[in-house]
Amino acid sequence: MIRPIAFSSLLLLAPAALADPAQDYGEHCATCHGETRLGGSGPALIPETLGRMRGPDLEAVIAEGRGATQMEGFADRLTPEDIAALAGWLEQPLDTVPDWTEAEIAETREMNPDYVPTDAPVFGGDPMNITLVVETGDHHVSVLDGDSFDVLDRFETPFAVHGGPKFSPDGRFVFIMSRDGWVQKYDIWTLQEVGRARAGLNSRNIALSKDGRHLAVANYLPMTLTILATDDLSVERVVPVVSLGGETSRVSAVYQAPERNSFILALKDAPEIWEVMTDPDAPPIEEGDAEERGLIRRGPPEEGLFARRRIEIAEPLDDFFFTPDYRFLIGAARDGGRGVVVNLNVGREVAELPLPGMPHLGSGISWMRDGRRVMATPHLQEARLSVIDTQDWSVLRTIDTAGPGFFLRSHENSPYFWADVFFGPNKDAVHVIDKESLEIVRTLRPVPDATAAHVEFTRDGRHALLSIWEDEGAVIVYDAETLEEIRRLPMRKPSGKYNVWNKITFSEGTSH
Repeated sequence: MIRPIAFSSLLLLAPAALADPAQDYGEHCATCHGETRLGGSGPALIPETLGRMRGPDLEAVIAEGRGATQMEGFADRLTPEDIAALAGWLEQPLDTVPDWTEAEIAETREMNPDYVPTDAPVFGGDPMNITLVVETGDHHVSVLDGDSFDVLDRFETPFAVHGGPKFSPDGRFVFIMSRDGWVQKYDIWTLQEVGRARAGLNSRNIALSKDGRHLAVANYLPMTLTILATDDLSVERVVPVVSLGGETSRVSAVYQAPERNSFILALKDAPEIWEVMTDPDAPPIEEGDAEERGLIRRGPPEEGLFARRRIEIAEPLDDFFFTPDYRFLIGAARDGGRGVVVNLNVGREVAELPLPGMPHLGSGISWMRDGRRVMATPHLQEARLSVIDTQDWSVLRTIDTAGPGFFLRSHENSPYFWADVFFGPNKDAVHVIDKESLEIVRTLRPVPDATAAHVEFTRDGRHALLSIWEDEGAVIVYDAETLEEIRRLPMRKPSGKYNVWNKITFSEGTSH
């Protein structure tokens, strides 16, 4: 006799329910990360943001949470299969990307109601010798007195600060940007946040105009340049990035060109360089080819504040270095094996440089050597530094290092420049190199097996500050002349350090 199977037994024989990552996201993630995955109190969960996050893989973060954040683990509520499906779903691009208009940006603007400006700094010491330390381990910035090396304040930032803070011309205010496009304004004198606004959905960096009135934000998503008023973070302009040929493009980076009173943009997806004028009296700009090659008018000329000039080049260039007069820029070619020199005055390429190993020109520095200005750049994929004569664009010297590096730093009062070895087994090494002989005079290894990177100098160049780029890391203060260690300051994965004076005076030893 065949017995009938009870209904409850049928449930046991049914296949396991398929994971529904969209439903799991809505139930467990949307409150912090937004219904559209574009961020809220937590960061955006889109490929453009996730691809740049260092640390454990996405499945591990979902299961176990992430230290020093509010991210809790969900291993007790989601099966391993659910977690894998959710991670895969988050790594897929959004079906549609919002335009992120002026109105939407304005809605995110939050000014601190408790902020009260003062007529003088609330601390003693030199406000021009303040150094900001970005601590990526727990998303804070420490405000460091450059004379005593005491921490005056430590404030929370938006998630995943990127691109380097920018200071107002008087050194009082600093603007900080996150990968999710949040711009934060902080008053160094009062040690208070002034406010914040979300200028983009996935952003690269920011630049401040020469007069300090306008802040430009380079965006990947959407493909725009956002310009904010620095006094209250209100929106002045959202510029869609569309080339002369009709191609939309992400913005790799935006730079201030103080000698030109303009912003310079590196376009990621189109063979153009943009110059956006920050002078309200800028003369009319004719767009098209350089004049000596025959001007081709592409539309009515633009003039005045935010007038745009588009320079056509052979292929997209990333990661610019500028000569101090901002007449020339060097851009890294897409093949990673050469640099291209563009004369911004005439709007065309004028030279090419052999720079194999993906030069990191954004970290390049320059100085005077034997009466000629030279610049140096690290390479992200080769254990070498290139030293270039900026008069004839010849490669003067190739300096072999212990591994590929990321940052170079110096100071006009120092005879040395410092080069880290960010990638590879010698990541704990930092070379100190003589600017005249171009020889390595010492290799420092302050913490064995720990990444040592990114040097910043105090205002007078007497001290060099080096990061130990680990979660339980430190900023190490060196005597810049004797190269002896002076002090260690515990920090949570300190990355960049930015001295007010060096940045607002465009010190030749720091990247711009």
